[in-house]
Parts: sequence; C-alpha cells; structure tokens
Amino acid sequence: MGKILTVGIAQTALVLGLIYALVALSLFISFSILNICDLSTDGCYTLGCAVGAMVTISGHPILAIPAAMFAGVCSGFITAILQTHFGVQSILAGIIVNTGLYTVNLGVMGFSSNVSLFGSDTIFDMFKRLFPTKEAKSWSTVILLLLILLIVCLLIHWFMSTRLGLSIRATGDSPAMVRASSINPAFTIIVGLCVSNSLTGLAGCLVGQYNGNCDINLGTGMVTVALASLIIGEMFFKGKGILLRTFGVVLGSCLYRFIMSLALRLNVPTEAFKLVSALIVAIAIAAPAAKNMILLHFQKKKQLEKHRDLTAAKQGGDR
Repeated sequence: MGKILTVGIAQTALVLGLIYALVALSLFISFSILNICDLSTDGCYTLGCAVGAMVTISGHPILAIPAAMFAGVCSGFITAILQTHFGVQSILAGIIVNTGLYTVNLGVMGFSSNVSLFGSDTIFDMFKRLFPTKEAKSWSTVILLLLILLIVCLLIHWFMSTRLGLSIRATGDSPAMVRASSINPAFTIIVGLCVSNSLTGLAGCLVGQYNGNCDINLGTGMVTVALASLIIGEMFFKGKGILLRTFGVVLGSCLYRFIMSLALRLNVPTEAFKLVSALIVAIAIAAPAAKNMILLHFQKKKQLEKHRDLTAAKQGGDR
C-alpha cells in the first residue's frame, strides 16, 4: 500500500479533497437543504477561479477571496431570480447560467483561455512563510485549508440555526408551509443559492491559487465530483445535525479524492476518470437501497425459519 499511496500523493489528494469539499458544501445547501438541482456549479467554479486569479495577479491575494465569493453570489442570484421571478425550472435555470458564464469567464480572463499566476504571491505562499521548518512548510497548505473548512462548517451550522437559516431549511422541506407562515419562499431561495454559490466561488479561487493558473475548462464535470463527495458524506451522517453533516461532506470529499488517487496509481486511464466518478456516484446512491434489500432478505429468511420451527414444534405436539 505504501508504494501505491505515498505521502506526497496523500497530501495532494487531501488538499484537493479539502478544496472540492467547499463545492460539495455548496451542493449540500442547494441540493440537500433547498432541494434544488443547481447545474450552474461548473461555470460558477470557473468564475471564482477567474476572478480570484485576476485579483491575485494585481497583487491582492487576500482580497481575491471575497472578490471570488461575491462573484459566486452574483451567479447564484441570477440563477435564483430566473427560478423565482421568471418561472424557469431549476435545472434549466442552471443550464442557462452555466452557458452564459462561459463567455463571462472568458471576459474576466481578458478573453484568454488560460491565465498564469506565475510570480504572483498567493495566500498559500503567505501562510507558508509563517512556518520555520521545511517539514512544517510542506503541510502548511493542508493546515490552512483545514482552518478554512472549519470556519466554513461552523458558519454554516450557525447560519442554519438562525431564523433565516431555519426558513431556508423549511423552504426545502415544504414551500407551501413556508408561505402559510408568511415567509416569502422566493427570498429564502435567493439567499440560499447566493450562499451556496459563494462557497463554489471560494473553491475556485483557492484551486486557482493552489495550481498557479486558471483554465476556462477548469469547472467541467465539477457537479459530478461534488455530488459524489456529497453522497459519500451523507452516507456517514445522514439524519444527524447540520454540523455533523457538514463535516461528513468534507470527509466524503477527501475520501473521493483518495479513491481517485488510487485509481490513478493503479494505471486507470485518465479518459476513464469520468466513468470512475459516475460509478462512485452510482454505488454511493445505490448503497442504502442495497443495504435495505440485504437486511430485508435476512429478516424474511429468519422469519421463515422461525415459522418452520413453530410448525415443526406444533406437529410434534399433536403427535
């Protein structure tokens, strides 16, 4: 196993898992809580990376984070407005925004398909300088991302416990009940999608600064990756509190990246990675149903054996 998964590969998988966890948390809010399928994630992820990259190049790596998050908020706002005020279905609204963001992202990047951050200071470089030893510096990126994820998870837990957060959760459960409580579900959907997409923009900004570049096709397939991470995480803490579920999503994202790293080390062709992702999602979705089927099978078998024993005992008593 040591040859298959080295410390360097484990570090890279952990870093990417933590960054992608932000996108999975975004889907956690939109998909699990609001019950909305937001397909604008791919474009919003690239938007966050593009905005973050351009602000970083201008010499403001820290300012790039709120800028990318605000860009994500704008994306979520447009998606939500299409749904709530113009009656566009959630899936179609996501597709429309995702398509439009391709041109927007190109414009942000100066109509170049790739932007390099080479020579620009990033938050990872700044944080690394706080550590004295070389070994500590090698783990600085992981430590920084863990701190960011901890803050994000705690903020989500706090926000979902507020009156507005509870209204957003109620909107996902029953919009009719929310209307009966004199709460505007359109407003809660807009706020929920803005918060959700801000996390996607943050993830894009972080991955751009980590990789040192931004590519126009960076976000392709991000919905599948985030959905796989979300479903894996939900398997561990389904039905639990918001805080445990958010930590479960982070854990699911890291596990997903480790699985993909193992697939890479086992010489699985890169062309087959999308298939591997689809299989992971399918297995994760089917696992609870398969578990219930197995348990039901054993329960029926146990009841049948019990019935046979009772029948045999009754026949023995009659004799």
